[in-house]
Amino acid sequence: MNVRFLGTLLLAVLTFFGCDDTTGTLGLEMLPGDDNISAHTTVYDVKTRSFVADSVYAKTSTGYVGKFSDPEFGYYEASFLTELNCTDHFEIPEVYKYDPVTQTGTGSLVKDSVLAAKLVVYYSTWFGDSLNACRMSVYELDKKLEKNRYTNIDPEEYYNRFNSASLLGRKAYSAYDATVPDSIRYATDIYGEYTYYPNVSFTLDRKEFGEDRILKVYREHPEYFKNSKAFIDNVFKGVYIKSDYGDGTILYIDRVDLQLQLCFHYINDTTGVALKKQDGTDSIYNSMKTLFASTKEVIQANEFLNSDMIKVKAEEKNHTYIKSPAGIFTEAQLPYEAIHEDLASDTLNAVKLSFNNYSRVSKYEFSMGIPSEVLLIRKQDFKEFFESNNVIDNVTSYTATHGAVVANQYTFENIARLVTTCIEEKMEAKKEAQKAAGSSWDEAAWEEKWSTDEATKDWDKVLLIPVTVTYDVNNSSTITGIQNDLKPGYAKLQGGEEGDALKLEVTYTRFNN
Repeated sequence: MNVRFLGTLLLAVLTFFGCDDTTGTLGLEMLPGDDNISAHTTVYDVKTRSFVADSVYAKTSTGYVGKFSDPEFGYYEASFLTELNCTDHFEIPEVYKYDPVTQTGTGSLVKDSVLAAKLVVYYSTWFGDSLNACRMSVYELDKKLEKNRYTNIDPEEYYNRFNSASLLGRKAYSAYDATVPDSIRYATDIYGEYTYYPNVSFTLDRKEFGEDRILKVYREHPEYFKNSKAFIDNVFKGVYIKSDYGDGTILYIDRVDLQLQLCFHYINDTTGVALKKQDGTDSIYNSMKTLFASTKEVIQANEFLNSDMIKVKAEEKNHTYIKSPAGIFTEAQLPYEAIHEDLASDTLNAVKLSFNNYSRVSKYEFSMGIPSEVLLIRKQDFKEFFESNNVIDNVTSYTATHGAVVANQYTFENIARLVTTCIEEKMEAKKEAQKAAGSSWDEAAWEEKWSTDEATKDWDKVLLIPVTVTYDVNNSSTITGIQNDLKPGYAKLQGGEEGDALKLEVTYTRFNN
């Protein structure tokens, strides 16, 4: 065999197409023992359509609140439900007592009472009009949240909107609070960090909520506060937060805090004795403490409601869309059968697939941007992928960044392993079925069952999904998490059931007799 020629040609092909460990092989065991090898490229058509995603899996510590109407896609509304975390072995200090015998003190509270109670909704970013007038309402849940992370959750299963007692507060707000003076907005600590945190604050009843619901219950049943489960089961199941007025702003909520203001003695750290002022009076102070907060340790669920215009847009035949959040994916049917029939005895070096998006110039001040990152994944795998918090394997799942290779394009440079994996799975399934059937084997019937069975009918389909990707802080090339994109965005893509087909570019090598 002409080893030098073979090595040179293979090196050129691998270098040009970046195959490395993503190279797929079809029929490698059938290669003839000849040194005449040639490289080829062929193109297959790929049909696409818009796929309506009525909900997506959203395991996130960010809550979304607000309403935004788009002239093309109609409105969508965002709201969320969240539990509040109670730290393990939570404690509220006792009232201060002095022991004259030991000359030591215990506790630090001045009185066993609450001065004020608040629920504070903190956010740092938003989408849309920062000065838009909105109104936020907060309701107490009367049923424990289930671990339902999908965005079609029905909040009314967890609170009673007809019960006035469930409404904890209602308040007008704008994302940018113009009433906050610059002296507060831009104040910094000793490290130069801003101390102001944008928020919407709700005043709760000091006595009824702060003392009777929290402090008194803690004194009588401290076991209810030993961890978050006990707290949620016995004391406070959580809140539902929504915007019931205003259109044009979506807040990205970082956390929700339940705070109580208590009065404390200044205490000597060694003896526990309350300190005195120079005039002999007690040295005391009031402090607003965050006792419970929404954190990643407890359940949080976002609800997104889209107008029916989403379905109307998805029916357009001359192109497709991707739209977030919980809106539209693009489905592509890959020509595995044709590739296998044409290239079964060849070696796949690279399979390239690109999704081109139409350029757009919006005349609206607050328009949705183009999703930055997308996931390409087998349709049959996409639910399990997010539910299991998976990351890409570059076999059946891939990511691409908008414009990373060509402007206005999502490019997947090499999905050869996806092609070979799917073909091999079907061939193996057929071989096993034929072996089991024996002389009664009916290939046409098996093919019909394969193409219609719920478990296998989507074997040749992939979805293009807007996602957010997180990377290792110490290695920017290492992906640590992939979640459905929950921020507003969309792209209009070339293709569609009646539009021009996408092109799947397949590069392969062939040994010729």
